[in-house]
Amino acid sequence: MTAIDVRTGSRVVDVPGRPPLTLSWASVTDTGRKRQVNQDALIVDYPIFAVADGMGGHDAGEVASAAVIARLAERVASGDTVDRGAVENALRAAVDDMLEQVGSSELGTGTTVTGIVFGFSGPDADIPAWTVFNIGDSRVYRLLGDELIQVTLDHSVVQELISIGAITPDEAESHPHGNVITRAVGFTDDPLPDYTDVPSADRARWLVCSDGLTKELTDFGLRHFLLQSKTPEEAVRSLVGAALENGGRDNVSAIVLDELLVDHADPAVPTQQ
Repeated sequence: MTAIDVRTGSRVVDVPGRPPLTLSWASVTDTGRKRQVNQDALIVDYPIFAVADGMGGHDAGEVASAAVIARLAERVASGDTVDRGAVENALRAAVDDMLEQVGSSELGTGTTVTGIVFGFSGPDADIPAWTVFNIGDSRVYRLLGDELIQVTLDHSVVQELISIGAITPDEAESHPHGNVITRAVGFTDDPLPDYTDVPSADRARWLVCSDGLTKELTDFGLRHFLLQSKTPEEAVRSLVGAALENGGRDNVSAIVLDELLVDHADPAVPTQQ
């Protein structure tokens, strides 16, 4: 079996007036079995966890995804609040970086990006919550209890066809335009993501992934591995391993993150301020 390089981390977050919250995570990015270059890139750095998938078939997709992740990482390193405005400014700066490094071409250079940002909402900014953001067809899922929900909506031709009832989700799996997306970072439009705000929840499990995972595993398969895995590390190993065994036709990237009140958490996990 192919060796899978897993990166892990954790953080305990103080929540005003409530028990602290432990966040623990694991991530993998793998070239897959058919590609020569990995055009996926990740940021796994509290408070942001995101995947960018450089456009296969376009010039320097790996440059585009790396530019997006580098600019998001820059926002985290600055120590400033990472909010919607910070994300959008990072994406605009990344587009400038792409033009500087690659220039313009007939096909263009682009990338998807999707992820989750931890923060606080409410009138007193004391309610822990996540901002989910998305451009393209990489995805964010949340497992709560035994229910798996796809939080993001793909920006793709097949999703538009599904939305108007022209095809079914099952038909979308084999549609000839299955890889055609309608929005990306790096093309002509301003890179404005779709957003969804989701309250933090004890024992919630998040999955952020590129389409290299969802092209190989159905939602039923995703739910199975997320439910059966005790830890984020076990989950990403199982998910990416299964995607590779099913063909690994594209680069495969996944981040799994668990939320757990400290009352239930491992006391050995260090608190980081």
